[in-house]
Amino acid sequence: MAISWNPSRGPTLGIEWELQLIDARTRLLRQDADEVLAGLSGLDASGEHPQIRHELMQSTVEIVTGICSTVSEAKADLGKSIEELQRTAADRGILLACAGTHPVSNWRDAKMAPIARYAELVEQMQWLARRIQTFGVHVHVGLRDVSKAIPVVNALAAYLPHFLALTASSPFWNGQDTGLASTRAIIFGDLPTAGPPHRLSSWAEFEDYMDTLLRARTIRSIKEVWWDVRPHPDLGTVEIRMFDGLPTVREVGMVAALSQSLVQLFDAQLDRGYQLPSPSSWIVRDNKWRATRYGLDATVITDESGTTAPLRDELYELFRELEPVADRLGCLEELRVASEVLEHGASYERQRAILAQAGEMTDVIDALVSEFAEDRFVIPGEGGHGRK
Repeated sequence: MAISWNPSRGPTLGIEWELQLIDARTRLLRQDADEVLAGLSGLDASGEHPQIRHELMQSTVEIVTGICSTVSEAKADLGKSIEELQRTAADRGILLACAGTHPVSNWRDAKMAPIARYAELVEQMQWLARRIQTFGVHVHVGLRDVSKAIPVVNALAAYLPHFLALTASSPFWNGQDTGLASTRAIIFGDLPTAGPPHRLSSWAEFEDYMDTLLRARTIRSIKEVWWDVRPHPDLGTVEIRMFDGLPTVREVGMVAALSQSLVQLFDAQLDRGYQLPSPSSWIVRDNKWRATRYGLDATVITDESGTTAPLRDELYELFRELEPVADRLGCLEELRVASEVLEHGASYERQRAILAQAGEMTDVIDALVSEFAEDRFVIPGEGGHGRK
């Protein structure tokens, strides 16, 4: 099975951001995506918006960028969609927010979007699909050369704990603290074709594997392979799907900068003849679990012999390595937001701190709404103000 690769013009960017629709009165999720989307301007002939669209649940609206060259361009693109979405949502008593899960709303109350492929997914997956009331951020980074796609995916798999710990934002599920930094990683990861990418050696092996899945009727399209990092042939990108939903544009810019810088680094290393890292599957899965459970406080495995190191130390080292690359790409400022996350806490830490101080889940939801609307961190003990 030959799978065509549509080459990108370079390390281009595309971002998909799944947002929560919050009832302004109850602070619960509103299952009204249909109504919100219908109220948008700029709908095409089929009644769809080119950059604001349905997701699986009616509680979710996804905004997507066009093909961008820089992180700042992608952030500006997101900003335009947010402004339009906020206007139609506010008219309907709906607030916008984002985290990997809603702290309180019960997945059993969710309604599915009226899209045929989502109905087919629910029919196939049943309970696994019906409970995916989760929210994430996906970042696409372009590659010109198809031969680099699998080596880059393998190398990025080593950074799953880094991606997840920085963005973990789902400590609560149905009003309870799960004890995890990312509940979303467990909920979504239960799907049969989700989770860490399979360790493959080449594009030809990827083609053979996809052909096997299709012949076995495990999938009907390669788009149903929901790996944490996957190649996207139609777009000519590597797509990082590991990120929990992020409350602020600044954090979305952070992960876009991290993604673009890492892919560009690996692309350049391949050009120089270097062999990229390709960790064993057991290390990738173990490290993902450690970040799922402990977030930034995880200790991760760093080599095949089982050596470990604090993830925070690994992150600081990674940022130092990527700074020159980010500077050349024009996204150094966005990458440095990661240092603020390490200082003030990832979203899962901020949410727990708010609950510990205020004692009410509604305060956590209000903080997420404020973070999204004002693009800042809400830090308990700082008068509700974090760094801009």
